[in-house]
Amino acid sequence: MELFHESMLEYKRQLEKGAIQEAYRGLMDYFNTLRAYFKKKYPDHNVSGSVYYGYMDMTYFSFTPESLKRRKLKIAIVFIHEAFRFEVWLAASNRTVQTEYWELFSEHDWKKHHIVTPAKGVDAILDHILIGDPDFRDLDALTMQIENGTLKFINDVETFLVN
Repeated sequence: MELFHESMLEYKRQLEKGAIQEAYRGLMDYFNTLRAYFKKKYPDHNVSGSVYYGYMDMTYFSFTPESLKRRKLKIAIVFIHEAFRFEVWLAASNRTVQTEYWELFSEHDWKKHHIVTPAKGVDAILDHILIGDPDFRDLDALTMQIENGTLKFINDVETFLVN
């Protein structure tokens, strides 16, 4: 319990500075705005009703075209807190579907994006780093980078699946 106690003391010190709350609130506000942007601009896609805020490990929402939803697949736009980066994931509606598509991509020696090694608690089939060190000074430019990278990722997956 000593490690937990020391961690909590450090947490308290950081909270007293105030920057963590401001940064976290800003990131969550941005993520809500990003989700709303995708929902408005792409009404034919399935966008999750809310953002999953996580435990300061990851924050994400889903953004899935009908072509992937029919296959029980989904796209997640993810911010990985510790790595401090935006990623896009291909995930499935359940473990059976996840295994089926993981095997499909693996058997065809997929090279366009990283195939995630299956493990307990791992939801992604594929992942791709959209922005490795995001610049939050220009949120419109950041949104465009995320949008363009996500659309390319979706196109790559859809192209593979129809061939």
